[in-house]
Amino acid sequence: MMANASGNSNAPSTPPPAAVSGVQLAQGIGVQEAKGFWADAWETIAKRPGARFALAWLGLIACFAIIAPFIASGHPIVYRELDEAGNVVRTSYPLFRNLSAGDVALALGGIVGLVWMGVARRIPRSDRLLTLLMCSVVAALTIVVCTLVFSQMRGSDDRATRALPTKLWGFRVPLAMGVAAVSGAFIAWLLPLRSLALRSLCVAAAGAIGVFSIAGWWQKPLQTFPYAEAIAAKQAEGVFTIIPFSPNQRDIRGDFLPPTTPSGMTKTEVLEKAPQPANAPRHLVGTDSFGQDVLSQLLHACRLSISIGLVSTGIAVVIGVTIGALMGYFGGWIDLLLFRVVEIFMSVPVLFLLIVAAAVLPRNTYVMMAIIGCVTWTGAARFTRAEFLRLRNQDFVQAAKAVGLPLRSVLFKHMLPNGVTPVLVDASFAVAAAILFEAALSFLGLGPEEQASWGRLLSDASGKAGQFYWWLAMFPGAIIFLTVLSYNMLGEATRDAIDPKLKKARV
Repeated sequence: MMANASGNSNAPSTPPPAAVSGVQLAQGIGVQEAKGFWADAWETIAKRPGARFALAWLGLIACFAIIAPFIASGHPIVYRELDEAGNVVRTSYPLFRNLSAGDVALALGGIVGLVWMGVARRIPRSDRLLTLLMCSVVAALTIVVCTLVFSQMRGSDDRATRALPTKLWGFRVPLAMGVAAVSGAFIAWLLPLRSLALRSLCVAAAGAIGVFSIAGWWQKPLQTFPYAEAIAAKQAEGVFTIIPFSPNQRDIRGDFLPPTTPSGMTKTEVLEKAPQPANAPRHLVGTDSFGQDVLSQLLHACRLSISIGLVSTGIAVVIGVTIGALMGYFGGWIDLLLFRVVEIFMSVPVLFLLIVAAAVLPRNTYVMMAIIGCVTWTGAARFTRAEFLRLRNQDFVQAAKAVGLPLRSVLFKHMLPNGVTPVLVDASFAVAAAILFEAALSFLGLGPEEQASWGRLLSDASGKAGQFYWWLAMFPGAIIFLTVLSYNMLGEATRDAIDPKLKKARV
């Protein structure tokens, strides 16, 4: 009995009793290991059916955002050119050649991220997730900066794009490595990992993904799709993806082709003038007013909505937390002055500002992200101000000031982790609002150009002659509704999980 009680590993483990007395607790019987704050909050969130549905739906949308270029593309995976005798003359891989740097980086980052979250189990889950998000900034900055530089160098003439590789090969790789090194050095300083070698390895992996993507896929993908005509004429063979249409590929085939096309022909006239073979691929969810496949646009638009929601909310959180921390920590005239700035931004109607900006500034994703992020930070600022007003007189803050720590360390290393929870809840609702802003702009025809969008598809539901096309309203509308609902449900679940009053009631 003594050997068994002393911790024999071969002894069968007995489950803890359902109810214990105070004497048993004093003896160590039935004592459960204490959980961390975020571990307990995550367990509470995971118990709610609505939160589980929200996580599953958002995970599905994120998966489609990553793999959309690989499962919905008008470029064949393998393309074989044939001679008159039917022999293969040349084999190429247009799908992989016409990927963008972002497509490659997202695919590689998704694989590396899954490996990181599964292998590094000794590191707390929150630190792993934060490390993954911060390292993704390194790859994103590398691709965005290099893409902007290359677009300025080649100008608006796309024909000059193919002549640039020899000129830019010795320039784009050093540029990408330089951007990755500068951003990586800054991010490595902020990573929540103790080991310097592990931080350097994570940042180096993120930088390598960005450099590899921009070095091999920096050119603008082709927007022409001449493969179907060559295959129909027996001049080529092709192996296509599951959905053999790109979002910007205009076509006249479809189960639900709208009654009129841009040329004014009816569906019957279109099919009579351009008959298609019996084995031609079909549009599973129909086409829009330009004859473009709807299902392909729905999948590719997942990336636009998620990126605008997350990036614009990240910008808003950074601005709001910084200003809110200064207001709450110093108080006095600084709080009075900065809060007037907050009130000014709160009075600005975001949607009208976005409409005006779309008419004046370039209509691209980066401008929309920056505008939404620079206007919607007031909620994060007010929450951070309230938390810092509560924390600034706490003992640990006074001790940090007494030992002479710099202001940034007191604010962002000691006070911010203890007051960031309301900001995270507000960020979940802000992501949903940003997605709605993007959908509204695209519905009005002011969204990013040459990009698939749920809002633009929704605007095509009403034809020029007043017809209503149900497939263009039901599918995009349902996806927008479910995505916004999921973010709101996740925010409510997080708010309830971290609320001390509700936590006390559950205990």
